[in-house]
Amino acid sequence: MLELPVIQSRGFRNVTENGKVTGFQVPVRLTTYRGVWLPQLRPAVVSVDGEKFEGDSIVWVIDGKNYEQEELKNYSDVHWSSLTPAILKVRKDGGLPLGIHDVEVTIVYSVSYIPPRVDTGFGDPVPSKRRMTLVR
Repeated sequence: MLELPVIQSRGFRNVTENGKVTGFQVPVRLTTYRGVWLPQLRPAVVSVDGEKFEGDSIVWVIDGKNYEQEELKNYSDVHWSSLTPAILKVRKDGGLPLGIHDVEVTIVYSVSYIPPRVDTGFGDPVPSKRRMTLVR
């Protein structure tokens, strides 16, 4: 079951690949009821304790498949359902230290039935904020 906040607490953890911590992940949910096609998404921005991550440091995981931010526009046949969280995997050598972190995520998307302004979605993006505890 999804939590009300955009930033989901279940699944916030460091990411290990081949025995090495390569980053961390933040699960997020959509606030729209219809879901979005991947080309409707604009690149996400993640900040943790004031450290900002964007561009190629973030990989989207939707329905278990990885998508680089720059590739989102190429997958017009992939839909992110509003009933399923996406994972934002953030590349950061060593990941995050265990403990409490202030996490901000900015997700902007266009809506298929409202003409967007050029590449801005709904306008000024407002980050979602949540204090999270990393336990592993």
